[in-house]
Amino acid sequence: MNAGLAAVRAGIEAAEAPALDWPELQPLIAKIDAEPYPIEALPMAVRLAVQEVAGFVKAPVPMIAVSALAALSLAIQAHHDAERAERLSGPCSLFLLAIADSGERKSTCDGFFTRSIRDYEAAQQEAAKPILTAHKSDHEIWESRRAGVKEKIKAQAKTGKPSNGEERELRDLDKSEPKPPRVPRLIYGDATPEALTYALAKQWPSGGVVSSEAGSVFGSHGMGKDSVMRNLAALNQLWDGAALPVERRSSESFTVRGARLTMALQVQEATLRAFFDSTKGLARGTGFLARFLVAWPESTQGMRPFTETPANWPALATFNTRLTTILNRAVPIDDDGALTPAALKLAPDAKAAWVGFHDQIEAMLSTGGELFDVRDVASKIADNAARLAALFHVFEGSIGPIGIDAMESGACIAAWHLNEARRFLGELAMPIELAHPLRLESWLLDFCRRERTDKVPTREVQRCGPGGLRDKAAFAESVKELEELGRARMVQDGRKKLVQVNPVLLAEVTP
Repeated sequence: MNAGLAAVRAGIEAAEAPALDWPELQPLIAKIDAEPYPIEALPMAVRLAVQEVAGFVKAPVPMIAVSALAALSLAIQAHHDAERAERLSGPCSLFLLAIADSGERKSTCDGFFTRSIRDYEAAQQEAAKPILTAHKSDHEIWESRRAGVKEKIKAQAKTGKPSNGEERELRDLDKSEPKPPRVPRLIYGDATPEALTYALAKQWPSGGVVSSEAGSVFGSHGMGKDSVMRNLAALNQLWDGAALPVERRSSESFTVRGARLTMALQVQEATLRAFFDSTKGLARGTGFLARFLVAWPESTQGMRPFTETPANWPALATFNTRLTTILNRAVPIDDDGALTPAALKLAPDAKAAWVGFHDQIEAMLSTGGELFDVRDVASKIADNAARLAALFHVFEGSIGPIGIDAMESGACIAAWHLNEARRFLGELAMPIELAHPLRLESWLLDFCRRERTDKVPTREVQRCGPGGLRDKAAFAESVKELEELGRARMVQDGRKKLVQVNPVLLAEVTP
C-alpha cells in the first residue's frame, strides 16, 4: 500500500473514531510552516556534493548546504565583489547561522566541504617557513640595532652631550622595522571579535569563523555588556566590507581595511534565545542578525541508521578540486595588506531579475505587510541574493557578468533563508511557554505522519524530540498546555506512557 495513502487513511480513521471524550479543540497559535530546501537551485556540482554527503552523514540537508555555501564564501570572497548596480558594490561574503541541537554533525559536514581550504592553509604555511625564519632573524637584528642606539642616547644624556645623530638614527630604524610576512589563514574556530579583527588587519585580510558550537562565540567575553555594542558593530562593518578603525588603550590601535569575513555558525536555540535576552535587543537593533542567512532545520537524530563509509566521493572530490583551483589564484592584495577584489557586474537580464526580487521584497516591508515583522532581515535579503549569485557564478567557472541563472538561483536560496528567519524570529518573539508547546505539537504531528499512529511514547520525545523539550519539566509543561487546549494528552498503556494526539489534528496532517 502506498505509504502516503496509508497515512491519510489512518488520519481519516482516527478522525472518524469516537472522540467524544476529547474537549473542544482550542487554537494554539498561527505558525509559519517550514519549506523544503530548494536544493535544485544550487549549482549542479554543489548540489551533487551536498546530496553525496547527506547520504552518508544523514544530517539535515539545509545544514549540509550551509557548510557548502560557507566553503564557497571562504574560497571566493578574497577574489571578487558583487556589484548590484552602479556605485552599489560590496563583498560576496556570507554570514550563515544554523540553529540546531548539539549532535547534528555540523562539524562533520564542515570538515567535508572545507578540506581543500584546510589543505591550502597547510600548504601556504609550509611554503612560508623559510620566509618566516628569515623574518625572525631580520627582526632580531633590527631589535639589536635599535637597542644599541637607545643605549647610546642614554649614555649621551648622562654626560649632557647632544645625541642628535643617534635620535635621527632611531627614527629611521623605527620607520624600517621589518614587517612580518602575510601568510594565509582562512579558518578560525571560536575566535572573539577582538582577535578576529586583529588577525584580519595584521595576518591575512580574508578569513572565516566556522564553528559548530557557537555558544562560545555568542557567550564570549567580547559579547559582554561592556563590549557587545562595539563588537556587533565591528562584525556588521566587516560584512559590509567597510574600513574598521580599532582603538586600543593598552596596545597599538589599527585599522582593518579591505578585509572579507565569512561566518558559519551553529548555535542551540536556547543559547541564541539567551543571547537575544542578554543583549536586550541589540542583536536585532544593530542589524547583526539581519545580515545572516538563517537555517532552522528539523533534527534528523533518531533517524540515522549506520551506513558504511563510501569507498569514493566523486561529487565531493569535484567540489573540492574546483575550490582548490580558485584558492590557488593570486590574491589581489595591495602593499598595505588590503584586498582589492574585482567587482562582478550583473548581466542586463540578471540585473532585471535582481531588481524585480528587490522590489517584491520591498513591497512587503510596509506596516501590515507580510514581512513587516522581519523587515530588518528582509531589507538585506536582496544583497544576500546577489552575493550568492556571485559565488555560484565564480564556482561554475563562468566568465563575464553574472548571468540570469546564477541570479535566479541566488534569489531562490535567499528567499528560503528569509522564510527560515521568519519562522525562527516568530517563535523567538513568543514567551517560552507558548513556543515549546508549538514545537512539540509540530514534532508530534510529523512523528504520527511518519509512523502512521496517533500515540507517541514519551521516551521517544525525550530521545529524539525538539531541543529544549527533552528536559522532563519542560516536556511536562508543554503537554499540559496542549492538553488544556484539547490538542494532545498523556495516556497509559500498561507501564508505557504515551502522548496521544487529538484525532481531529491527525486528520489534518497531509503526506
